Amino acid sequence: MADPLPGGWGWDEPAFLAAARRVAGLAAGHLAGLRDQPVLTPVPVPVAERWRQQDWPADGVELDRLLAEVERDVLPHPLGNGHPRFHAWVNSPPDRVGVLADLLASAMNPSCAGGNQALVHLERLVIRWLAGMVGLPPGAGGLLVSGGSLATVTALAAARQAGAGYDIRELGLAGQPPLTVYAGGEAHSCVTKAVELLGLGRRHLHVLPGHRLDPGRLDRELDAARRRGERPVAVVATAGSTSTGAIDPLEEIADVCARHQVWLHVDGSYGAPAVLTDRYRARLAGLGRADSIAVDPHKWLYVPVDAGALLVRDPERLRAAFSLVPAYLAVDHDPEGISDAPWLSEYGPEQTRPPRALRVWATLASTGRSGCRRLIDHDLDLAERLAAGVSEHPDLELAATGLSVVCFRYRLGLDAAPDAGPGASDRLQTEIARRLQRDGESFLTTTEVDGRTVLRACFVNPLTTAADVDTLIRLVAAAGAGAVSVTA
Repeated sequence: MADPLPGGWGWDEPAFLAAARRVAGLAAGHLAGLRDQPVLTPVPVPVAERWRQQDWPADGVELDRLLAEVERDVLPHPLGNGHPRFHAWVNSPPDRVGVLADLLASAMNPSCAGGNQALVHLERLVIRWLAGMVGLPPGAGGLLVSGGSLATVTALAAARQAGAGYDIRELGLAGQPPLTVYAGGEAHSCVTKAVELLGLGRRHLHVLPGHRLDPGRLDRELDAARRRGERPVAVVATAGSTSTGAIDPLEEIADVCARHQVWLHVDGSYGAPAVLTDRYRARLAGLGRADSIAVDPHKWLYVPVDAGALLVRDPERLRAAFSLVPAYLAVDHDPEGISDAPWLSEYGPEQTRPPRALRVWATLASTGRSGCRRLIDHDLDLAERLAAGVSEHPDLELAATGLSVVCFRYRLGLDAAPDAGPGASDRLQTEIARRLQRDGESFLTTTEVDGRTVLRACFVNPLTTAADVDTLIRLVAAAGAGAVSVTA
């Protein structure tokens, strides 16, 4: 009798079925028990050291032992973003249906480069849903990608090909006029990375100062660029900055881009879904005029990571920038066969593409459009509650608000201590954030507003309550009082 295959390849064996039930129970228990745990429990030094030193086992480890290690050493030490008192960055908890769908997608394990398979059809479906959400016209398309960073690289590659004035795929950048990109002061760092990766050069990314991109100044900059012999290829506007939730004036920027015939990309990775709400529908109406939009369903639509989306007005612009079909993948369109050309891989840089669509479709379908709106309104309500609580608190001051982001400072003690030295107030905010993170009761981070360090809270968790917001205010005030003597 042949030796059994390593790794437990008997999918119908009772041991595998039992393990599958155990994994489902561990996942459900982890999510259900988050509120009862500290927001953040760092990985113990001995555990991290063991992993740093661990060799690849020569013989396979039994599944029960692996799951025991996961239960003991992995699940108790997450980033913390599932916890209702995690208010850092823009990391939502995973929708429960998305979690289950993710397991099924992993079991199917296809490459979603193309082919007449269910998950490719579902990807086209959810792209159509998202394009409709932001107001793009019928015929718009796009791709599911890892997140806003890859969406931005992909969009700017298409803008580069469309706006260079020559076939950049054939000739490259050498010896050609500079291709320039424009963004506002709160544009995400992924814009800089994209410009670098695409060979445009950081010096040709013009970041215009201010919390919001000024359309008048942008208009003048584009005129000046052409006089210098440069070729502006893209403007990146922001629909909800990560730092403060700022929204650029999209309609006016779209007017400028149309006048100059320059590609408009909107980074709506975080904020675009707020277009579903009455509060932000008008301010985000300009989304529908963009040439491309980044939206991350794994942020404010609560889909498990990774699930980003690039939406484009004209999908053929993506294909012009990326299509390359080797002989072994050449197929014809056959809706009743296996091909279903053109493949999705022709529209972006990934050839092997993971099955993202099932988690996105399951989450959006189970929650519904109106359900997503209600969840986002819930987060906006919490941000307004925090902003009001900060404004009323004698020891706190509001620095900036936008969407579900609130930036504020602790001020008591330093105002009365002029000899505290330069930077003392900034150090105080950093120390408050560290104390909260370390204590595990609540988690927020810092950012900069007008050159000053401030505390930053972001609400993207349907399970966060008004009581959690009140707790955050109390904890910040207490931590600030205790930290003044340390930082002064």
